[in-house]
Amino acid sequence: MSNRLSDRLLSLRDWVDARFPLMHLWEDHLTKYYAPKNLNFWYYFGSLALLVLVIQIVTGIFLTMNYKPTAETAFASVEYIMRDVNWGWLIRYLHSTGASFFFIVVYLHMFRGLLYGSYRGPRELLWVIGMGLFVVLMAEAFMGYLLPWGQMSFWGAQVIISLFGAIPYIGEDLALWIRGDYVVADATLNRFFAFHVIAAPLVLIGLVVLHIVALHSVGSNNPDGIEIKDKKGPDGVPLDGIPFHPYYTVKDLVGVAGFLLIFAAVVFYAPEMGGYALEKDNFTPADPLKTPEHIAPVWYFTPFYAILRAVPDKFLGVLAMGAAILVLFLLPWLDRSPVKSVRQRGTLFKVILGVFVVSFISLAYLGTVPATPIATLFSRIFTVLYFAFFLLMPFYSRWDKTKPVPERVTFK
Repeated sequence: MSNRLSDRLLSLRDWVDARFPLMHLWEDHLTKYYAPKNLNFWYYFGSLALLVLVIQIVTGIFLTMNYKPTAETAFASVEYIMRDVNWGWLIRYLHSTGASFFFIVVYLHMFRGLLYGSYRGPRELLWVIGMGLFVVLMAEAFMGYLLPWGQMSFWGAQVIISLFGAIPYIGEDLALWIRGDYVVADATLNRFFAFHVIAAPLVLIGLVVLHIVALHSVGSNNPDGIEIKDKKGPDGVPLDGIPFHPYYTVKDLVGVAGFLLIFAAVVFYAPEMGGYALEKDNFTPADPLKTPEHIAPVWYFTPFYAILRAVPDKFLGVLAMGAAILVLFLLPWLDRSPVKSVRQRGTLFKVILGVFVVSFISLAYLGTVPATPIATLFSRIFTVLYFAFFLLMPFYSRWDKTKPVPERVTFK
């Protein structure tokens, strides 16, 4: 019986394979895709980002079944989901907490790229596509943030959209087009809902596919910064490579299990994350006549919001905020070091990278607090340090004393 079943499954596989390159895709992207043998903890976050994307899409689909995108009903429909829909509270918290975890995973994924030079050749296009993903993810999160129609959602959107009005010549028309009205109102909510549930996810999925195809075309980087394709055996297999499946699929499952434990603990015991994932003002319906005491975006936008507030002029602040994101795209061409990985970098680069990390985290915190004179002063200091990391990179990356790159991968 079991032999007949396996024969039928093999026949079905062969039938599909004759009409669709199923086995070809399986081999190219799993069983015959050779990854470096020495991938470590930092390489979990790519697969985890894909996992969280799936969580967000699935929970988002279930939320749309009961959500009503009108200014009169949006807040009440969210409350209905939380209180009356079976397991609605869990789906909502999975989605809201998932947004924060998405950015945590993505920021750690990007930091790994900085550590090991994953943006260097031949992976420049891979990095640029990844940064495009990051920008679309920010747009997706911003539009989703408005949908609960709470006080912070409403006023946060009001402030951010008004920033576009600072752009010379086209600013006012652009802000009006984004809002769909002269104020944040029902038209804004409707278009943000459409973009959040249809347009942006489609672009995200498309960019994810391009990102994976580009990755599997040039191959994964590794902590030593060695190109394993340069040294192959007589059979054409990289000497320092192993098949992605089953070795790294099993390893990624361990990372997934650890991640889900942490994620579940937060969802069940601290879904608001101390007010950082869900602010207390967002549990109050939007009121255009009552401004919250302190308006700030959700935490994953705050580093760039702090940069915006650090500049006295509104237009120059918007320009600085945009430049803080745009400069990330240029990273592959700013780094002039002869080595890729932090393992072969000198003390100078490690110190500067440490200062950059401290600056980014400090800006994230400063973006959550009121703009007092002392907070503004520190925001300006850390903004200068943020941009210095990138703009001075062509110089200090060449001055840095580096170590020899090993011929084969190591297992430190």
